[in-house]
Amino acid sequence: MFVDTAKLFVQSGNGGDGCLSFRREKYIPKGGPDGGDGGRGGHVVFRTNSSVNTLLHFRHRPNLCAQSGQAGRGRRMHGADGKDLIASVPIGTIVRDVKTGNVVADMFRDGQEVIVAQGGGGGLGNDHFKSSTNRAPRKVTKGRPGEELELEVELKLLADVGLIGMPNAGKSTLISRISASRPKIANYLFTTLEPNLGVVDLGGFCSCVVADIPGLIPGAHLGKGLGIRFLRHVDRCSLLLHLVDASVPCDHALSDMDAISRELELFSAELARKPRLAVMSKLDLTEALDQSESLQQGLEERGYQVIGISSISGDGLQTLISQISQILSEKASDRERRGPGCATKEKGAQ
Repeated sequence: MFVDTAKLFVQSGNGGDGCLSFRREKYIPKGGPDGGDGGRGGHVVFRTNSSVNTLLHFRHRPNLCAQSGQAGRGRRMHGADGKDLIASVPIGTIVRDVKTGNVVADMFRDGQEVIVAQGGGGGLGNDHFKSSTNRAPRKVTKGRPGEELELEVELKLLADVGLIGMPNAGKSTLISRISASRPKIANYLFTTLEPNLGVVDLGGFCSCVVADIPGLIPGAHLGKGLGIRFLRHVDRCSLLLHLVDASVPCDHALSDMDAISRELELFSAELARKPRLAVMSKLDLTEALDQSESLQQGLEERGYQVIGISSISGDGLQTLISQISQILSEKASDRERRGPGCATKEKGAQ
């Protein structure tokens, strides 16, 4: 089961109290204060893990509470620090504070660690308060409480290229031909119920990640079909491949293209402005070949660069991969020219 959102209650550990103690040993009268400090409360830490690809584990464990620190002891013994609670999250996770709406962390690297709730500091024992005028202090401080937060955790898959289009447009078949991904493929609508990722070899020791997104239909922003909840997974993509089923009547194919473009705009204006290639699929079918020229003309009139493919026969796939490689290289060069201070947010902070 693919889960890409979760709400959590996190609580870091409380700090341990400082100790009020005086040294009492035989033959050592008035030994003075020797109360130790309390231990620090445990942090709640999120750590990205490449082997985790969903937030399903948070459905069964929505409350994350770290261990509290122990109180100080006599003989200047400090209390033990509370054990940190480390929770694994997928790469591409965004953590938000529910109360303020602020982004707490955007985690896009494997092994990245972020403290989402800071443990409370330990209190001071009376040994800290001794002085020449106060040789028997009875003052201590209590440990500080930990943080309590409600967090919303959202997964946005890190992919370079996103496949979008109407249901049954050939997205899953395409990703199965250009990568090692093996999604479910069948001749009915909404075969894909969750995003699929595939790694595509671009040649020259280069590769990219392609995300296959469940099909969209007009009115998706109103909850029709599968809705647009999965479009968050192409937010970070540098390029969108819009698959158009060339076997359906040309007028219908163009209206479907326009309808999905409107859905993208309703979801995010930034997403709608991303570079997009129009890919005419199923050109192995006779009816698709008969109208491919008129369909290509209609797509070009709308400002799209058009590539025709057949995922069954393999025609046009190498041309498509070469075009993907060229566009991604241009995007990478553009980010390098602008420098790190102007980097886009398409790949987190890369």
